[in-house]
Amino acid sequence: MQNLDVDVPALMAEAYGLMLAYGLDILGAIVILIVGWWIAGAVERTVSRALGGVPRMDHTLRPFLSSLARYGILAITLVAVLSQFGVETTSIIAVLGAAGLAIGLALQGTLQNIAAGVMLLFLRPFKAGDYIDAGGIAGTVNSVGLFTSEMTTYDGVYLCVPNGQLWNTAITNFSRNPTRRMDIVIGIGYDDDIDKGLAVLLALMTADPRTLDDPPPQTMVKALGASSVDINMRCWSEAGDFWDLQFDLHKAAKEALDAAGISIPYPQQDVHMHQVGISPD
Repeated sequence: MQNLDVDVPALMAEAYGLMLAYGLDILGAIVILIVGWWIAGAVERTVSRALGGVPRMDHTLRPFLSSLARYGILAITLVAVLSQFGVETTSIIAVLGAAGLAIGLALQGTLQNIAAGVMLLFLRPFKAGDYIDAGGIAGTVNSVGLFTSEMTTYDGVYLCVPNGQLWNTAITNFSRNPTRRMDIVIGIGYDDDIDKGLAVLLALMTADPRTLDDPPPQTMVKALGASSVDINMRCWSEAGDFWDLQFDLHKAAKEALDAAGISIPYPQQDVHMHQVGISPD
């Protein structure tokens, strides 16, 4: 067996040189990553607080812009970490471009949600605090993020909805306009005085301070039903008073018609019996 002479001191010196060269790079990359991660979080909080101090800044934009600033810092941190290992900037851009294409093809739905979030914030069909209905998804909007929007239903249930799902359907915004029109149908008996019923219900709406004078309240005969003459109560109110006013008018209409001696019939049927004679065979 041939003995190999190994220069241990030389190998140790070479190993020490490699550790010194690459160890410092690795340590520097770790430090850059930690510092970049911390700066990204600090920038996100700072941007959110700064936007909160802007009087006319929409609350919907605050989480979106703060998240965008955070991801921007993280992208710069990634480039700095790669540069620490000697990767050229042009190579980083080429790699990121190729990776972006591959990720884009693999995550088409996610990128669609990001694009939808940008369009929702740009076109502003709703803002934080609005109550909307988008294809059966109804609730109060809490925030619009890069990927999803957070909502709360009328009964307090949390909803996390992909932005693409909101963007690809018709959106009904119940809070956008300052005023709303309500129509309440009340049936009175065929034997009752129609003009009196119209006057009683009109006076009821006019007396409520929550109904607007312009357009003025109206009453009209909407239909001749199977068992009642249907009177439509129509008035406008502030959007915030809509539901409370509607509930109160239903109750007040019953009480006012009872006090005026006007009946509110319920569906019924008259059955007439006829005796048919049977002739003997």
